[in-house]
Amino acid sequence: MTARRVAARESPRFVHSLAAEVGAQAVDTIKPMRFSVVLFDLDGTLLDSGWMILASMRHATRTVLERDIPEAELLARVGGSGLREQMRAFDAERVEDLVTVYREHNEPLHREVVACEGVLPVLDRLRAEGRRRLGVVTAKRHATVQLAAHALPFLDDLDVIVGWDDTDQHKPHPDPILHALEQLGAAPPDAAYVGDSPFDLTAARAAEVFAVAVTWGRIHSTQLLAAEEPNVIVDTPEELLAVL
Repeated sequence: MTARRVAARESPRFVHSLAAEVGAQAVDTIKPMRFSVVLFDLDGTLLDSGWMILASMRHATRTVLERDIPEAELLARVGGSGLREQMRAFDAERVEDLVTVYREHNEPLHREVVACEGVLPVLDRLRAEGRRRLGVVTAKRHATVQLAAHALPFLDDLDVIVGWDDTDQHKPHPDPILHALEQLGAAPPDAAYVGDSPFDLTAARAAEVFAVAVTWGRIHSTQLLAAEEPNVIVDTPEELLAVL
């Protein structure tokens, strides 16, 4: 079947039911293409990196602040406006120290990061179609994105990558997504943005693109994602393919 646009007012249960229904169909029969541009968040969407972010957040706050901060609080702002703003929430006077210690711990861990389960075949399928333009819009700096290139071998073949370095405003502001569309010469109605955080979904809705929430990142709860009223919530990469 062809996926229907899900109104924001629909319940999360209905959204999940739709994704499950379309995901059950053979992906070879999904026609026509709904979105000519598909943009992805990175951490928790393409990269299975929640464990790494949590470990480095915990290390930085324990080392610099000598505090044990609950996991939910450590992860609450992940995916938002960048590392400095995330650290500012813990201690505005120690931001640079927190960032430095976080990066010293986090960057080497990128050698161990892998793609989220099931994502690579879906990306291969989208690329093989030859009729979509694909990109990444992330809060990571470009230098940090490259640290994970081994886990995502298609990165160099993407049509656009927008990192923290590229815009003055960051998610949940729509500018990063709009910047990607500008680079591609594309309009919002032609695009979908796929992400695992409330900040991704707020940015997508503000940019007036189709907002797809994915639950496999395990950084943010499904309830938090549903509260941002995405157009659709999906639980597996196969379901994602079905709604695009």
